[in-house]
Amino acid sequence: MSALDVGRVCVKTEGRESGKKCVIVDVVDKSFVLITGPKDLTGVKRRRVNVRHIEPTEEIINITRGTSDKDIIVILGEVGKKSKK
Repeated sequence: MSALDVGRVCVKTEGRESGKKCVIVDVVDKSFVLITGPKDLTGVKRRRVNVRHIEPTEEIINITRGTSDKDIIVILGEVGKKSKK
């Protein structure tokens, strides 16, 4: 199992969103993943990023590949991990 799986909570390390938490929604290939904050929650837009620009944490949420931002907000609310940072 890789550290960069769907549902892994990460922290952006590069760019204007650096320091903010995000969730991996899809693995594009070995160098890129699709992430989301969601933007309404953490300020991180859904976008494709290089894996070198994120730092995985130990947190994992139970989502499927391609889950929508609205569903992720609901799941994070149920888990109790809603945070603005």
